[in-house]
Amino acid sequence: MAGIASLAKSSGHKVTGCDKNVYPPMSTQLKEQDITIIEGFNKDQVSLNPDIYIIGNVISRGNPLMEAILTKNLPFQSGPQWLYENILHEKWVLAIAGTHGKTTTTAMLTWILEYNKMAPGYLIGGIPTNFKSSARLPIETKKNVPSFFIIEADEYDTAFFDKRSKFIHYRPRTLILNNLEFDHADIFDNLEHIKKHFHHLIRILPQEGQIISNAESNALRETLDMGTWSEIEYFSDEKGWSYQINEGWHSLSISYKNKNQGILNWDLIGHHNASNALAAIAAAKHVGITPENAIEALSLFKGVKKRMEKIASYDNGINLYDDFAHHPTAIMTTLAGVKKTKLKGRIIAVIEPRSNTMKLGSMKKELINSLKDADKVYCYANNLSWNAKELFAHSQNVIVSDNIDLLANKIAQDQQNEDQIIFMSNGSFANIQTKVVTLLQ
Repeated sequence: MAGIASLAKSSGHKVTGCDKNVYPPMSTQLKEQDITIIEGFNKDQVSLNPDIYIIGNVISRGNPLMEAILTKNLPFQSGPQWLYENILHEKWVLAIAGTHGKTTTTAMLTWILEYNKMAPGYLIGGIPTNFKSSARLPIETKKNVPSFFIIEADEYDTAFFDKRSKFIHYRPRTLILNNLEFDHADIFDNLEHIKKHFHHLIRILPQEGQIISNAESNALRETLDMGTWSEIEYFSDEKGWSYQINEGWHSLSISYKNKNQGILNWDLIGHHNASNALAAIAAAKHVGITPENAIEALSLFKGVKKRMEKIASYDNGINLYDDFAHHPTAIMTTLAGVKKTKLKGRIIAVIEPRSNTMKLGSMKKELINSLKDADKVYCYANNLSWNAKELFAHSQNVIVSDNIDLLANKIAQDQQNEDQIIFMSNGSFANIQTKVVTLLQ
């Protein structure tokens, strides 16, 4: 929603917005763009008298401002619908969908096009370090050249009045399918339900469009088997796009149909990021960028805020990272990547089971296994429908608390030289990162 607000502002509109909780990095971005943020949903906000209210999918019936909008019969629309009707409808849309890796892959692909002077528009669910903001309109370059727009395509529902997945509104020509697992237990019944929504998206791709799919995902193969009408390319597969590790994750040989396309030397780690890179290179090829030029661009890719973002480093070898991982698979992949690259020191995982899926306890058993590569775990158990202390009762290396200050102090007191401390949450995490940085200083 912050990105949509930025795009609306860039389009010449006066924009204000409200939310229950506002925190960096998005709150900082909005402030820099002179977009006023109002905390809370007071019904008196209708006195602003806007031309239209753009409603996010966290808003439900009973919200005081929404009830005032409905009572007064004021104009409103979902963010995805407004985005398509006002910005995307004449663009070549490249959409990145999947359970994990959407933000990073979207940022990678955007940077590849930017580096190759295609000046794309974009909307990313995070702030890429290579750019100043999470969203931008396309910049006109040459006449008779397609205008590209790259978008993170989420399967979550659109709004309380539109229960279709958000990505159905975007109508992409190039579609990356990163992976597909069960998530969002608050709106999907099971994996089959999610696959059905993904196939709704596949159904509206044009014949000259292209689907770029992860060959490692059986769920994606099953979804594609429901019917496709567009060209398909696979990655993480020797028959399509693949990679080999040269000397650690920082140097990868990229191949297409077993033919070498170049060496990618970069700062990112882990199979998940290597897989994301393959998808981005394949999508860039669909719009005319050579793999060689795409690899050159990715060698300068700096990552995304809150995606294994190093936030502090100390002389005794302790490093602190901020990461968005919250689904068990993402947590496992992140920790596995760190374990494979670190030379010495402990891996300390600090987790907040905050997503609706995790709060409902749908994947609490998977959470235990996802932490196997951590030497020590600190769990912030806040507003859960299940007992985290019971779940980790037999795990001697796990400390559970609903007191954020207690956890922060415990992390600082227990620290050892060379610790790699990773904070994993899809929210503000009650600002524990800053608390620990301050204590360690």
